[in-house]
Amino acid sequence: MKTKQMETGEHERRGGLNHWTILGLLAIGVLISFVDRSSISSALADASLVKQFSLSNVDRGWVNAAFFWSYGVFQVPMGWVADRYGVKWPYAVCFALWCVATALMGTVSTLEGLVVMRLLIGVAEAIVIPASYRWIRNNFDERHNGLAVGLLAMGNKLGPALGAPVAAWVIVAWSWKAMFIATGLLGLLWLLPWLLLVRNDFPSREALKRADRAARSVSLGSVLVSPVVWGGMITNFCYGYFTFYSMTWMPAYLVEQRGLSLAQSGLYTFFSFLGIALVAALAGWAADLMVARGGHPIRVRKGFTIAGFFGGSTVLLGAYAHSLDVALFWNVLSLSLLGLTTANNLVLSRLTLIPREAIGLVTGVQQLATSLAGGVAASLSGWLLHVGKSYDLPMMVILVFLLIGAAATAILFRPEWAPKTAGAQSPLQQA
Repeated sequence: MKTKQMETGEHERRGGLNHWTILGLLAIGVLISFVDRSSISSALADASLVKQFSLSNVDRGWVNAAFFWSYGVFQVPMGWVADRYGVKWPYAVCFALWCVATALMGTVSTLEGLVVMRLLIGVAEAIVIPASYRWIRNNFDERHNGLAVGLLAMGNKLGPALGAPVAAWVIVAWSWKAMFIATGLLGLLWLLPWLLLVRNDFPSREALKRADRAARSVSLGSVLVSPVVWGGMITNFCYGYFTFYSMTWMPAYLVEQRGLSLAQSGLYTFFSFLGIALVAALAGWAADLMVARGGHPIRVRKGFTIAGFFGGSTVLLGAYAHSLDVALFWNVLSLSLLGLTTANNLVLSRLTLIPREAIGLVTGVQQLATSLAGGVAASLSGWLLHVGKSYDLPMMVILVFLLIGAAATAILFRPEWAPKTAGAQSPLQQA
């Protein structure tokens, strides 16, 4: 006959297994969102689409950027939704909306139609990151945050890693229209396991009141005056600038400046994002292990984050390489090394130093900076390409932002500068 202690242990093991299963679903959801947002880069490298819409380099930059503007504007509102209304149903509704909008991109016939669909996808996908971090903060502790966030980050890196070659293959085999329709409609299959496996956390009226009181214990004012929050905005912008440049302009760079075919550019983009995904998960796990063995959580994760920013700076070696093989080597390695930053920066800026009650809000605020990075990277790189007639200048700007990110990490991530919670424990005590 089982004792109560044995039953409790089995219950905890089942709960822990279920947590990792749901985390896997969240990672796949992020992957799908990044496939849908980044597939446009392969389409914009396709000569038939460029000709049909008569796109200049500046036009291509604005089409790439449209998603990020609406995505950024809706980050804070979606963080508010996640803090008060849970994860399951808000995520499900938004997921269905962006998949349908992606499919509809295959039916538009005007530049304005492309932009409108990209704006709509940005609105719907704004739920993804605030809801995901809210769920992780409520189900994992500091000993597992690095691996959990690393695995989640694998989704947003494998998304463009898989999306680029798959999108290029579909475009070559069929058309850019078929690519949008296929990626949008196939993504809807994710909804079935999500609806069946995830606990309904939509709050009752009383629970909604409690959630509202908890969220109000950290004011927007205390969030906006916190150097930790601003540090996270700076590091997420600097990190995001490089990754979003790679999503939006890397296929065109490999085709137009390095002479690869569209299919080959998709393959090298795949290896770049596969590299950053694997390094992100391994670096998150390694930092967790060091913390579990007595390392200071903040110092350990800051060390990994700064190392990743410096590792990513090697992108400039590829930009000025005369050999194609050397250029491709640094192109892949620089983005892969940035994975040292991924999980540990996100754990610091959104979990370790942030009160549990405000995860959605703080994540939304910081995602606004990340989204701005996407819009700036897409549009500024297009303008720099127009001015400089090559991709050297856009890559020099990447280097500047990576060095700023390293400096912000070293200076601003301090526990005494974290957002203040009325009558609650410090974030590290909550963990």
